Amino acid sequence: MERFGAHLRDVLRFHPASGTRVVALRAALSVLLPLLVLLATDHLAWGLFAVFGAFAAVYGGSSPSPDRWRVQAHAGVLLVGATLVGTAVGLSPDRAWLVVPAAAAVGAVATAVSDRRRWIPPGPLFAVFAVGACAAHPSRPGDLLAALGVATGTAALAVTLGRLDEHRARTRSEPVPARPPSAAAPVRRRHVARVAAAVLVAGAVATAAGIGHPYWAMVAAVAPLSAPRLRAQVARGSQRAVGTLLGVGVAFVVLSLHLPPLAAVLLAAVLQGAAELLVVRNYAAALVFITPLALLMGQLAAPLPVGPLVLDRLVETLLGTAVGMGVAAATRDRPAPVSPPGPSADGVAG
Repeated sequence: MERFGAHLRDVLRFHPASGTRVVALRAALSVLLPLLVLLATDHLAWGLFAVFGAFAAVYGGSSPSPDRWRVQAHAGVLLVGATLVGTAVGLSPDRAWLVVPAAAAVGAVATAVSDRRRWIPPGPLFAVFAVGACAAHPSRPGDLLAALGVATGTAALAVTLGRLDEHRARTRSEPVPARPPSAAAPVRRRHVARVAAAVLVAGAVATAAGIGHPYWAMVAAVAPLSAPRLRAQVARGSQRAVGTLLGVGVAFVVLSLHLPPLAAVLLAAVLQGAAELLVVRNYAAALVFITPLALLMGQLAAPLPVGPLVLDRLVETLLGTAVGMGVAAATRDRPAPVSPPGPSADGVAG
């Protein structure tokens, strides 16, 4: 009972966070402006490409710094690449199964890069999401050029908004810390392997079960693994499940309104901003907004019946979360062995 109480506190705890309003505004604008352009040019079906490029805005931390734009640019390159991989997989009639190893490979690369570069936020979730979502829809060769152009443009916009934020801070004499260059962190091979394994297992089980939208299971499987220790991984997985359960209720209401395209675009930007306000404080609370955002963007690309859609989202998320926490438990890092009493390493008796 005591352990359950500690777990419940971990799930419900709201952490303090500063600077999130600027990040939220930047993320919302990175989504809103490209979607408005696509709406005006009657290409809203390319909205997924725009959103994945726009996710570059959330990288690099909340405080302006001279090197943050580089982090966002590197993340943008990774996200554009993941979008292209997913779109290329969508060319194949066998995309339902091809996307599983493709997402696992991209997830492994994203994990290695994120760990080595010490990215904030850490982990491969956005990259796996981009591969899976873009591969879920059948594509044509011309879509590769559209994916490249739209995702690159929105990633560039996200980086530009980050630079403007730094300039704003300087003109207002706000402190802009000059971070010393940090040494690259070693790549944790065990962590890279566990991410790839979680994606492969979750994707294979979901695809074989035929539930629908297996990439949601793959994304949910990697969500807990961004946390550093098993206790935090279990808490994050639980938050993913609880937040999605609440979020699908919100999504059902939102999608049942059948909003006109302009209203849907404006709502997507609001949901993105709200998610960024909350994600550092409590992941479950952020998912109340992330879930309807993800489903809304999918509906803009290819509308589906609302009831089965939200049910698939919930079932796939619970499946993927269970796989992710299971992989985390099975591959957890072993604690360092405790030396027996006796002489210490320097030869002096302990």
